[in-house]
Amino acid sequence: MFKKMINPILFQGDLKKKNYFEGWYYKQVSENQKNVISFIPGISLFHGDYHSFIQYIFVSVDKHDKRTTKTGYVRFKLEDFKFQQNPFRISIGENIFSESRVFINIKDKDCDIKADINLGTFTPLKKSIICPNIMGFFAFIPNMECYHGVISMNHKVSGKIKINNEEINFNRGKGYIEKDWGTSFPKEYLWIQCNNFEDKGTSIFLSVADIPFGKKSFRGYIVNLLVHGKQYRFATYNNSKLEIEEINDKKIKISLENKEGILKLEGRLTQPGGLLAPKKGEMNIPVKEELSGEVKLYFLNKRSKQTYEGKGSIAGIEVVGFNS
Repeated sequence: MFKKMINPILFQGDLKKKNYFEGWYYKQVSENQKNVISFIPGISLFHGDYHSFIQYIFVSVDKHDKRTTKTGYVRFKLEDFKFQQNPFRISIGENIFSESRVFINIKDKDCDIKADINLGTFTPLKKSIICPNIMGFFAFIPNMECYHGVISMNHKVSGKIKINNEEINFNRGKGYIEKDWGTSFPKEYLWIQCNNFEDKGTSIFLSVADIPFGKKSFRGYIVNLLVHGKQYRFATYNNSKLEIEEINDKKIKISLENKEGILKLEGRLTQPGGLLAPKKGEMNIPVKEELSGEVKLYFLNKRSKQTYEGKGSIAGIEVVGFNS
């Protein structure tokens, strides 16, 4: 079990569970940032409808700066899902997802996608015995509603993707990978991810969510910031303080602070696309995900007094359940 905890990319569940989901999130951004596509392969083990799937969200900007967003959910039989743990590899039909490659050949109602993408060296999270993954000691608590893993904060990608009859070059592009597993997504959550800043080494992941715990619930949060070659963690489990200054379907402003530093973040949504999220294992909850949002960061390292300010683009942002 500990091997799985410290390697969240591995298949965490089994195919006999009930009311269970597991999904991987592979994001690829072209070098010119005009094209971004995320693939979400996974399984849904809901009574009467066990199946595997590949979701996608694709955003492109043409020469006239017109933005187009396409999303889809392609269903497969559960037996089409195959996995191996060492080296990690899952396949759904002829589609392959591993630590070094993404190969896609899917047909949706109005979108025919073929992709062959090579993945560069991952930038994994810092880990320890008491903090085996992004969830900290919460990773050891059984039967939580949703578990989360961040697999690579930043890596290079290369290859091509063909959408219908248009071929797109992803050489010298950037990638990011995370995943979720459990029974349901939180009823209220905020998610932000961006690794496209002026400083190419900067990357941020943020999640704020309502976490059921016994008969009650609490607001949990986890943030991992990679800047100046170092990772910083702001989380419920390390006594960080969170203040949500503003949140609606267009804009988010958040401040975080702990003994290491102060982080201020502002996110802007532009044109989100529709995806499906799990409830009791069933993929039936419509959500809106922004894939080309904007992020502003300010970070102060309290010890060194070093600061970082930057703007990020092609940010992934989801806001679900929060009142405007």
